[in-house]
Amino acid sequence: MSNQMITTQNYTIEQTSLPLSIEEKPFQPKTDVDSSNTDRNHFEPVFIPYNNQQGMAIFDLQGLIPEHHVARVIDRMVESIEDNIFYQHYKGGGRSSYHPKMMVKVLLYAYSQKVYSCREIAKLLEENIPAMWLAAMQKPDYRTINRFRTHQMAELLPSLFEEMILKLMEEKFITLENYFLDGTKIEANANKLTYVWKKAINKNETKLLAKIEEMYQQIQSVANQENEDLHAEESKKELTVEQKLQMIESVLEEEVERKKVDWETETEKEVRKEKRRVLGGLKKSLKLVRKNFIPRYLKYQHQKELLGDRNSYSKTNPDATFMRMKDDHMKNGQLKPGYNVQMATENQFILFYSVHQRPTDTRCLIPHLEAYRQTNLPMPKRVVADAGYGSEENYRYLIGDSETEPIAEFLIPYNTYLKEKTKGYRHNPYNAKNWDYVEEDDLFICPNGRRVPFKKYMKKKNASGFVQDFKI
Repeated sequence: MSNQMITTQNYTIEQTSLPLSIEEKPFQPKTDVDSSNTDRNHFEPVFIPYNNQQGMAIFDLQGLIPEHHVARVIDRMVESIEDNIFYQHYKGGGRSSYHPKMMVKVLLYAYSQKVYSCREIAKLLEENIPAMWLAAMQKPDYRTINRFRTHQMAELLPSLFEEMILKLMEEKFITLENYFLDGTKIEANANKLTYVWKKAINKNETKLLAKIEEMYQQIQSVANQENEDLHAEESKKELTVEQKLQMIESVLEEEVERKKVDWETETEKEVRKEKRRVLGGLKKSLKLVRKNFIPRYLKYQHQKELLGDRNSYSKTNPDATFMRMKDDHMKNGQLKPGYNVQMATENQFILFYSVHQRPTDTRCLIPHLEAYRQTNLPMPKRVVADAGYGSEENYRYLIGDSETEPIAEFLIPYNTYLKEKTKGYRHNPYNAKNWDYVEEDDLFICPNGRRVPFKKYMKKKNASGFVQDFKI
C-alpha cells in the first residue's frame, strides 16, 4: 500500500509470474533458531494493489445502488407522475431552473434519511451516491433547495399527494372501503411558559373597559359642568370603545393646552400653584390614556383575534394551542403548545391528513372530512374511528339531513359505550337508565319507589356552536 503524494520509496509490486498465479515464498526466519522448528506453512503477507491517487472512472453510477434501495423506489414513484403537475407552478421565461422532479426526488430521499437541513441536503449531493444519482450529478446549493422547498414544494405537495393516492388506487393497493381515522398531538417548538389564556384576556379587558368608562363619565360630567357638551352628536348614539378613547384623548389634550395657557398667564402665587396641580393631574390622565389604555386595548384585541375560537396560544408560536400531552416517562401529563394531527390510513398507506388547533378529537372530525371533500379523491365508503370521535354532532353530520345526502357509513362508538356493556353499569340500581319507565305518564320510578316525572326540554350549545336538545 502506498500513497504517491507522501511516500518516497517505490512499493509497487511487479507481477513476474503468470497472470493467474501467485508465487508463494516460504518464510525465512531472521533469527538463529533451528529451521526445523519453524512453521513451514507461514508465508509473507500479500495485498491487493492500492493507489488512491490514480485516475478512476465510474461508467455507471446507477450500478452502485442496490436493486431494492429506497432511492430507486423514490425515483419510480416520482417518474410515474405526469410532468404537467410539476410544470403548472412555474411561470416560464428567465433563467433555466432545476427540474422539479429532480428537486422533489432529492428532498424525499433526504427526508427518508432524516436529513432536513438545506445545508445538509446540499452536502448529500456531494457525498452520498444515491443522492448524486437522483440529482444526475447536479448540485443545487442550499439557497436553491430552501427556495424550492418554501415556494414550489409547498404548492406542489397537495397535488402530488392526491396523485399518489390515485396511483395506489389504480394499482389496487387501496380501495377506500375503510377510512381508519385517528389523531395524535405533536408538541410545537415553543416554550411551555409562553402561554396566553383567553380567560385572562377577558378578565383584564373587563377591568380596562371599566376604567375607560369611568374616565369617559368623568370627562362628560366636567363638560356638563362647564355647559359645553363636547359630544352632543355622539351622545345620541352608543359609542364604541375606540371612539370613546379617541374622544377622551382629544378632550384631555385640549384641556391640557387650555390649562397650560391659563397657568402661564396667572401671576398670583397661590392660584398659580393650584392651577399647576390641576394641570399636572390632566397631564397624568392624558399619559395614562396614551401609554396604558390605548396600547392595552389594542393588545387585547390583537390577542383575541389570534385566539379565534381557541382558549390559548403560545407567544412564540401563535398557531400552537396548549394541549394536554401524553404522559412522559415520569407519568406526568403536562399542558404544552402543540398541534392535533388527524391522519387516515388504509392498508398502512396514508390516505389524508390535516392539522388542527383543537385539543380534542371530537371537534376535529368534521373539519377533517370537510377538508378531504375539497380534494379530488373519492369519498370513502366507511369511516372507522375510536370513541374519542363519538358525539351527536358528528353522527348527525355523517348521517346527513333531509337536504343533504349521507357523507359515509361510520363505525364510531360513543364515549360511554364500553362502560355501558359492563355488568356493574347494567345492574346499578341508582343509574337512571336502569329505572322503570312508565310510558303513559312519561315518568321514571326510582329504586326508592318515588315517581320522577318529566320536567322540561332544554337546549344547550357546545363550543362548536351545535345545539343539543335535552329532556329533563
